[in-house]
Amino acid sequence: MLWALFVFALLGETMNDPLAEAESRFQALTSYRVTVRLSAEGSEQHVLRYFYRKPGWIRIEFIRPHPGLVLIYNPDTRRVRVWPFGLNHLPRLNLAPDNPLVRGPHGIRVDQSDVGVLLESLRERQARGSLAPLGRGEIAARPVAGFEIRGGTGGNPPGTHYYRVWLAQDSRFPLRVERFGTGGRLLETVDMADVEIDMPFPERFFTP
Repeated sequence: MLWALFVFALLGETMNDPLAEAESRFQALTSYRVTVRLSAEGSEQHVLRYFYRKPGWIRIEFIRPHPGLVLIYNPDTRRVRVWPFGLNHLPRLNLAPDNPLVRGPHGIRVDQSDVGVLLESLRERQARGSLAPLGRGEIAARPVAGFEIRGGTGGNPPGTHYYRVWLAQDSRFPLRVERFGTGGRLLETVDMADVEIDMPFPERFFTP
């Protein structure tokens, strides 16, 4: 009986905390793929296809600004294979995930680039600050619920004052994350479209 009450209380807490529910949904999935568009103040837009399979396989195919570039992270070897001009072209590089050549904006490592890491980071900021609902809307014709995270500045990229995150109402998958600076200036937007969850990948998709 006590165990049932504990589970009920835990589920109730998760349902009242959208980021906790989003994190729980991520822990339950096995794979996903998504088209990512990163727009940052003063920088060229990045567009890429992102593929993820547990326990941590990651494949990134760049569309812009480096068309043809492919990165694959192997969680068994903890190495990143890089094809600068596409899978069927040389050269092929084998790098550590902390190598500057394969680090993303703000020094993000390939092996720490999945949605689970993003949600964990937002939850840490929420724990140090506050979360407020923004209401409902649509992104790419999908119903979303928005939330604003203020405070918890430790670990943020320089100049960050608050975040807004928009979660799909059905899956709680993040479809947009916005980072704001002083005076409400929009510094960066990450859009995630064409999301597919728990799909099978072809054989050797992560080990070509």
